[in-house]
Amino acid sequence: MNDPASAPRVSGNPVRDLPLPDLTGFTHRWVDADGVRLHAVQGGQPDSPAVVLLAGFPQTWWAWRKVMPDLADRFHVIAIDLPGQGHSERPDISYDTHTVAAHVHAAVEALGVSTYWLVAHDIGAWVAFSLALKYQSQLRGLALLDAGIPGVTLPDAVPTDPEQAWKTWHFAFHLVPDLPETLLTGREREYVGWFLKVKTRSSDTFDDAEIEHYAASVAADGGLRASLAYYRDAARSARKNHDALEQQRLRLPVLGISSSHGSIPDMAASLRPWADHATGIVVPEAGHFIPDEHPGAVAVALTDFITADD
Repeated sequence: MNDPASAPRVSGNPVRDLPLPDLTGFTHRWVDADGVRLHAVQGGQPDSPAVVLLAGFPQTWWAWRKVMPDLADRFHVIAIDLPGQGHSERPDISYDTHTVAAHVHAAVEALGVSTYWLVAHDIGAWVAFSLALKYQSQLRGLALLDAGIPGVTLPDAVPTDPEQAWKTWHFAFHLVPDLPETLLTGREREYVGWFLKVKTRSSDTFDDAEIEHYAASVAADGGLRASLAYYRDAARSARKNHDALEQQRLRLPVLGISSSHGSIPDMAASLRPWADHATGIVVPEAGHFIPDEHPGAVAVALTDFITADD
């Protein structure tokens, strides 16, 4: 990762005070995505199938750094920071997942990609599910990793059993007006570090530099507001998902990647009521942050999924 003091000032970067990590073989791009400037990192084989990667809270595109080089041997790989995340713009817009999905899809098209495989984790999977409903004809397949998707796989109520509540307590906390900002501003590192330490199978999955990177992204101008907005607009996301699912099902191939110690025990089973072709795997000895904990297993599962018809 780059030294923050020497972070490059790349033209078009809307979050210039945030250190910008590089990944060998990949380049940074910023594109106008229907009025929102989004950050993309791309590499691999430009004439091969495109694979678009979306990360969730409290991470950035950097969550995929261990998976991307393995995929780049066979695919055109693009990791995109969502609005409000990483080095993407943090606009004052609705963060319901259908609105965000339109911006993400516009970014992919601005990069010259017309059809693609979509892979997403956590809140990224919220956006990816809605994107698949809106732009199904332009997707070749959808892979979702350990995510409670509003109106789909997310429970209607936060559990009160302490054995389960620690996994989802923050959903309700993030909905409270103003209080999270009051308590978290200036303490982003402690908050982000709790998620990265507690929700992994091994507490040493993330080192101090990685925790600092993600905390800095949340703390950067507008980052905390945007992070909370995804949760605060989750009810709107759920309604739009329900409306869309009344008109259609997912007909494209869907892969659910679960983990032995994650939030959703069986992603594929939770998606089958809305998908015609849903298959799944469970990564053993993994917590919520599967791409960081077992990147090799994720890369193999995605490669097998994408090349199944070859």
